[in-house]
Amino acid sequence: MTDRSILFSGPMVRALLDGRKTQTRRMLKPQPDDILEGQIPRQLRTASSDRLWVKESWWIATMYSYGTTPGGCEICPPPLAHRKRDPVHYDADGNPPNVGNRTYGPDGLRGGSFAAPDPYAVWLKKPSIHMPRWASRLTLIVTDVRVQRLQDISEADAIAEGIERHHSGWMPYSTAFYEADGVTPANYHPDPRESYRSLWNKINGFGAWESNPWIACYSFRVIKQNIDQIEKVAA
Repeated sequence: MTDRSILFSGPMVRALLDGRKTQTRRMLKPQPDDILEGQIPRQLRTASSDRLWVKESWWIATMYSYGTTPGGCEICPPPLAHRKRDPVHYDADGNPPNVGNRTYGPDGLRGGSFAAPDPYAVWLKKPSIHMPRWASRLTLIVTDVRVQRLQDISEADAIAEGIERHHSGWMPYSTAFYEADGVTPANYHPDPRESYRSLWNKINGFGAWESNPWIACYSFRVIKQNIDQIEKVAA
């Protein structure tokens, strides 16, 4: 069993939390020349027992300094100085709370900045790539790995990717991807596979679906808990 990190966007994180997403597809790199039916590349043969800890966009409350020098100058926190005791907020849940504090007064901040509760000063937004393992709140237990061409996805698998039914059609991850492939709220895809196609092209670029690459399809169950907390509970 191997523990690995995996990046998800905000809409995908919400689909995980809602229980709508139980699969994810990732392009094989490098692309193989050909794969026989049922063949699993060597690097994926043990992946069905892997655990994946989810990286997502996040906010961390920080002070203006980490103390002072002997001469009295403030020490600014390094860009990636994340401390486990500092409050964390997940971007997929919306903006962090903008609370009054002794630095900014009772009304907090304006213009897209957010004051943090004392003794902190502000919330700083961090990209998913910079999320440390201790801050992750979602763990995926891989139950199956398949290798296939991208366009071989079935309707059922497209729905397992998080595609949602909206009125008479389907949309990828609700309204978050309305702009994908020219889709508007009044123009849903009639087929969940078509909805997933628009999502894939939005994420990977125009023509990415049409190139029909080899992908690894991971099926998993979602545990709404930090990967290291799971071990503590089990113990």
